[in-house]
Amino acid sequence: MRRLAARGAAGDAGEVAAPATDSTDCAQGRSPRPRRLIDLCAIWDPGAFLPSASWKSASGIARRRLNEAETLSSVRQAQLERLEAARPRRPGSRERGPVLRMARQQPPPWVHAAVLLCLLCLSGAIEIPMDLSQPPTITKQSVKDHIVDPRDNILIECEAKGNPAPSFHWTRNSRYFNIAKDPRVSMRRRSGTLVIDFRSGGRPEEYEGEYQCFARNKYGTALSNRIRLQVSKSPLWPKENLDPVVVQEGAPLTLQCNPPPGLPSPVIFWMSSSMEPITQDKRVSQGHNGDLYFSNVMLQDMQTDYSCNARFHFTHTIQQKNAFTLKVLTNNPYNDSSLRNHPDMYSARGVAERTPSFMYPQGTASSQMVLRGMDLLLECIASGVPTPDIAWYKKGGDLPSDKAKFENFNKALRITNVSEEDSGEYFCLASNKMGSTRHTISVRVKAAPYWLDEPKNLILAPGEDGRLVCRANGNPKPTVQWMINGEPLQSAPPNPNREVAGDTIIFRDTQISSRAVYQCNTSNEHGYLLANAFVSVLDVPPRMLSPRNQLIRVILYNRTRLDCPFFGSPIPTLRWFKNGQGSNLDGGNYHVYENGSLEIKMIRKEDQGIYTCVATNILGKAENQVRLEVKDPTRIFRMPEDQVAKRGTTVQLECRVKHDPSLKLTVSWLKDDEPLYIGNRMKKEDDSLTIFGVAERDQGSYTCVASTELDQDLAKAYLTVLGRPDRPRDLELTDLAERSVRLTWIPGDDNNSPITDYVVQFEEDQFQPGVWHDHSKFPGSVNSAVLQLSPYVNYQFRVIAINEVGSSHPSLPSERYRTSGAPPESNPADVKGEGTRKNNMEITWTPMNATSAFGPNLRYIVKWRRRETRESWNNVTVWGSRYVVGQTPVYVPYEIRVQAENDFGKGPEPDTVIGYSGEDYPRASPTDVKIRVLNSTAISLQWNRVYPDTVQGQLREYRAYYWRESSLLKNLWVSQKRQQASFPGDRPRGVVSRLFPYSNYKLEMVVVNGRGDGPRSETKEFTTPEGVPSAPRRFRVRQPNLETINLEWDHPEHPNGILIGYTLKYVAFNGTKLGKQIVENFSPNQTKFTMQRADPVSRYRFTLSARTQVGSGEAVTEESPAPPNEATPTAAYTNNQADIATQGWFIGLMCAIALLVLILLIVCFIKRSRGGKYPVREKKDVPLGPEDPKEEDGSFDYSDEDNKPLQGSQTSLDGTIKQQESDDSLVDYGEGGEGQFNEDGSFIGQYTVKKDKEETEGNESSEATSPVNAIYSLA
Repeated sequence: MRRLAARGAAGDAGEVAAPATDSTDCAQGRSPRPRRLIDLCAIWDPGAFLPSASWKSASGIARRRLNEAETLSSVRQAQLERLEAARPRRPGSRERGPVLRMARQQPPPWVHAAVLLCLLCLSGAIEIPMDLSQPPTITKQSVKDHIVDPRDNILIECEAKGNPAPSFHWTRNSRYFNIAKDPRVSMRRRSGTLVIDFRSGGRPEEYEGEYQCFARNKYGTALSNRIRLQVSKSPLWPKENLDPVVVQEGAPLTLQCNPPPGLPSPVIFWMSSSMEPITQDKRVSQGHNGDLYFSNVMLQDMQTDYSCNARFHFTHTIQQKNAFTLKVLTNNPYNDSSLRNHPDMYSARGVAERTPSFMYPQGTASSQMVLRGMDLLLECIASGVPTPDIAWYKKGGDLPSDKAKFENFNKALRITNVSEEDSGEYFCLASNKMGSTRHTISVRVKAAPYWLDEPKNLILAPGEDGRLVCRANGNPKPTVQWMINGEPLQSAPPNPNREVAGDTIIFRDTQISSRAVYQCNTSNEHGYLLANAFVSVLDVPPRMLSPRNQLIRVILYNRTRLDCPFFGSPIPTLRWFKNGQGSNLDGGNYHVYENGSLEIKMIRKEDQGIYTCVATNILGKAENQVRLEVKDPTRIFRMPEDQVAKRGTTVQLECRVKHDPSLKLTVSWLKDDEPLYIGNRMKKEDDSLTIFGVAERDQGSYTCVASTELDQDLAKAYLTVLGRPDRPRDLELTDLAERSVRLTWIPGDDNNSPITDYVVQFEEDQFQPGVWHDHSKFPGSVNSAVLQLSPYVNYQFRVIAINEVGSSHPSLPSERYRTSGAPPESNPADVKGEGTRKNNMEITWTPMNATSAFGPNLRYIVKWRRRETRESWNNVTVWGSRYVVGQTPVYVPYEIRVQAENDFGKGPEPDTVIGYSGEDYPRASPTDVKIRVLNSTAISLQWNRVYPDTVQGQLREYRAYYWRESSLLKNLWVSQKRQQASFPGDRPRGVVSRLFPYSNYKLEMVVVNGRGDGPRSETKEFTTPEGVPSAPRRFRVRQPNLETINLEWDHPEHPNGILIGYTLKYVAFNGTKLGKQIVENFSPNQTKFTMQRADPVSRYRFTLSARTQVGSGEAVTEESPAPPNEATPTAAYTNNQADIATQGWFIGLMCAIALLVLILLIVCFIKRSRGGKYPVREKKDVPLGPEDPKEEDGSFDYSDEDNKPLQGSQTSLDGTIKQQESDDSLVDYGEGGEGQFNEDGSFIGQYTVKKDKEETEGNESSEATSPVNAIYSLA
């Protein structure tokens, strides 16, 4: 009975914190490629297992069974389903096609395949620790068919291991290869790899042959495969002159390639001599043998030549055969492109239709042999008119859907990884509307040898029994040959402990002397297999192969395995204990496998602790400890959601994670399962990903990966970006008619926003080449439309798709289609006749475009004659869009007609249009002009109209020219700029407004037509009466002290008459309380006034206006400056100031208050600087309004009190004090002013007061106006 000499396997569900050095990708706990997201050596749970370098030697000892993979996979699936069902979902979450919301799901099929692969690799040959004696083992060798590049040195690999280290030698063509005799050949140090160097010359072809490597030490000899060395060849194409190939249109044609034999075979492709690829379809295609087949030849095939090209792999060269040229004989020599899309193209070209026949393979039946595991390629190429279709069938069954695929436009059937059940009869059916034919291919599947039971290394203790098994299958049945240390077993010395029974060698009571390397060679006519298996006899006590006292961290509720790799001979027994307990762990939540691994089916918190494994045989025992820590799983509790966004918007994907605090968390993002590059438009935070300015390239699946050292969790969402549609493609014209055509197109991708419309545009190459015009618009649900066409237009079409986001790029243009000609069906539009001079008439029209020309040489027949006369029509033919008629009377009506004509005939009779010859200046002026003064700014005009025959054109308006000659005031300069007033139409009266009062004016009248002004009438003079003056300028109010107020002003800018004086009105006010209004009148020369204040506390409002004999003009209003202490009056003072301000007791009280304030100020200035803030809001009788610029916390800055206005007033922009009620807006009155007039011409308007801001600000008083502030200012 065969016994294993060692047990052990790499763990698969935890992280081993070992004092390890280097580690492989498998040992790192993660796949080396980020997109895999899974560890093939920790496939069943998200823990990571990090073995040390010592574990590598035990990987071959480990055994994992396939039923274990199935059991673990089913348990993991149940666990994932339970976790997924318990996970809360956001309302409104949705699935998007195949994209899953969560990545914790059943592993895809490739994962299970990877599991099996991992298990198989762990169940390979038994590994002996390298510090123990052992025979050689081949670890690396070149492939059996070794093809090399002749430009490089030759390298034949052979690596082996053993203890002691093996030595190497080679045979070539079954004879000893003496490396020392050839200076070009060397062997790498500590290796059997051959290096043949050609840097100093030599031909690589001299070294072709069959090589075999031998690795030997004192315990045996291991052999490599027989390596067939061949040098790559890329021979040149033979020189040949090819005559043009003459073929009848519709006939089949084969252009043979016959490439030169290369090693390996070259890749064949067809191109033109100008290196343009040959377009292939079901009519024209390349066969597997490299020939180019035409099912039927068409006239268009002459447009290019055909050259076969061969690309050689090793030399990276392309060789081109001389090009074939075709000469196609045809019954229809015109290659009309429109016939390519004709529904019955062959009949239209006069090509006879015929039934299909096979060009390759020929005949009705053929056979083909293929080796097991290779690809089967069946090919059928047929000729016929129309081009036949190919279909494939298997006799007595269906095609293997999982392995079969169609190639080369259904002309080839490929079945991958052929097995014996793929043998049988296949047939291809070629059919067109004329009939069908079939070809049967009989497929035989042979097999080179393949392993059923490959011999494995045998490790035995002295006195044990064992066996080596070498079983292989093939077709035909392979033979088995045993060898020992590279020599036939028959020639080896007899061994009583060894028995050969066909494919099995049996060992009984094995002794140390039985150590050797056995070779099994199984072969048939299609190939061979060679396997090495050594027999090692050892007597070794148990030993542990993993680092001691490992720390393994695992995730709660996961399944895990604690491995304890060991070695010994005889095979030790292994037992597990927890926390020093005496009972062996097996059963319940624990399961011990044959290789000694301890599986914990579901990790719980109480499983945390120290586990001890003990290995025992007759020679002793060994033990090791593993400390297990249980960690909480990483979970995404708020997952990203699917989103739909327009281009340019901002999107945020959430990803909130809960994890074990003792583990370091890393959150990363994938896009379409690839690592996401975080550019300038993206912002990654701990719990979200924000994308600014979303673009089309941002669309895809986004996966949030929350990972720790032990596990990870994934959540996936799909971002849909709404973009403009892709351009339509493959435009095709069918149903060709004289005035219509059907346009068909293939819609482009709508980029997630449905296409709403298609716009069809056309371009013609006669009138406006290169300019595209809209033809028609169709709904987004159609991709074919009938277009109405105009005669004699060489059309080319393109299509634009439209959705809510925008328009696509235009499609590539269709082929051109020219319609036949016809006489015009319309005449030009917008026909006009107008004079450009007094003795001509220019006739113009809008020229007709390409779609209305209907034929070549479009021209226009222009006719004209005077209206209401019986004279004959004048006519002329014009190719442009204008014609000038000369020597015409002034402004005479004409009848005009413009008719279109082309080479096919004239258009319909045109309509008659009335035009006029040119105008001349009017000959007469208005007479009897009368002026009536309405008021100081407006006059009324009346005149006699001119006779119509003197206008000499179309009367546009009567126009009055007037100017201001002088003012009635002496020494007043005025502008004499001419102004005008227009009176459209034929009318006898009008009003001129916006005049200056008290001025002398002059006025002239003219009549105006399209040519210009007529002669001027006689000059009329008139005078405007006095008016009211404008407002006085620069009105200033100053307050030098508490007793007086000074007023100053300047004369009005526009007196509008003789000033007779000024009127000043003023009133005292305090808040909302007003005093009695006082009126003062001044002489016209007085511009100053000093007022004695009766009330030193109240403010004053002054209103000043100038007067003429007509009345008072516009007034200007100003207010006296605010007293400094008026912002904080006491309640008693505010309510009674009008009555008690002049009484003695009140003055005494104010002095006492001033003294107290002085004392307080001295104390305050000691503690803090002047300008500090003190809460005084409670002393105010009125709360601060929203416009109060002071603090809103109840404090007040004393340093700003000097300029604070009274309550109920506001400060203007220039620092003066104004009432809260806004004054009426003012308008400057002067030349071109914006005054208005009512219907009777009277003036309605105001004047602007221009203030001297700097003078006003410069004279504002800053002195105190109350006793309190007077003392405060002294302080």
